[in-house]
Amino acid sequence: MIEIYDTTEFQQAEPSVVTLGKFDGLHRGHQKLIREVLRLQDLGYYGIAFTIAPEESPALLTAKEKRDLFEASGVDCMIRCPYVPDILGMEPETFVSDVLVRQMKARYIVVGTDFRFGYKRRGDVTLLRALQGKYGFRLLVLEKERHEGREISSTYIKEALADADMELVNHLLGYTYPVTGTVEHGKHLGRCIGMPTINLVPDKWKLLPPKGVYFSEVHSSRFDCHGVTNVGCKPTVGGASVGVETYLYGIHEDLYGESVKVMLKHFRRPERKFDSIEELKTQMQQDTQAGEKYFQTSFFG
Repeated sequence: MIEIYDTTEFQQAEPSVVTLGKFDGLHRGHQKLIREVLRLQDLGYYGIAFTIAPEESPALLTAKEKRDLFEASGVDCMIRCPYVPDILGMEPETFVSDVLVRQMKARYIVVGTDFRFGYKRRGDVTLLRALQGKYGFRLLVLEKERHEGREISSTYIKEALADADMELVNHLLGYTYPVTGTVEHGKHLGRCIGMPTINLVPDKWKLLPPKGVYFSEVHSSRFDCHGVTNVGCKPTVGGASVGVETYLYGIHEDLYGESVKVMLKHFRRPERKFDSIEELKTQMQQDTQAGEKYFQTSFFG
């Protein structure tokens, strides 16, 4: 996949199929759009996913996580257009004529029913339909994906995440919620009590579920394994900043400096402050035993 970012000077030579959106979460509704892009890619069109890089604000996916998911999808190109006045102030028809048609050579445009674009969000699917003949593209508008009667959206997923309902989060996403980062040195408390852990400092804009203990899957370039993850401040040992600390089943390698993805599957319990390190150790042992049982009985591993 080609990634284009931090520039408005992109230029596509081949006829393309373009899907557009914020793609926060790249959830099942977004994946429906991508599948249509891939169908047209197979017919010879160049597939483009176009998004505008948002202002710094809490998000379900970091830029790297979003890029990795787009690459895994098989789309030809991801354009992450900068959040600049030249684009944000563009009238909807000008965006269609200058960006979609002239720069990206769009022959198909794939969007959801509530898609809005252009200055003050004045553009919508009604305008796009009206412009098809004038600019020579075909519009494909796909209905929303739903779960139990409700449209799947980033807002819906954020509500579930705030409730620590990871099963619902992951069902709406269509994949397991990731937290990606580089393994850093911590206080080495886990090693001292015979339960070594890895520590990640998440991106400052990454949305995290409530503080607590979660069963997880951990992926690196060298291994995949199950884990028990604490999202929080580790109050028993005087922690202040929020981190992601994970005990890995069966892995005893030095991982400092490596990029690791921790994928949160199930909420075990809230974070709490223990009266002693020994009490914390006992609880950690109970958590890891519960995790073993969870992964043994989980249908999908």
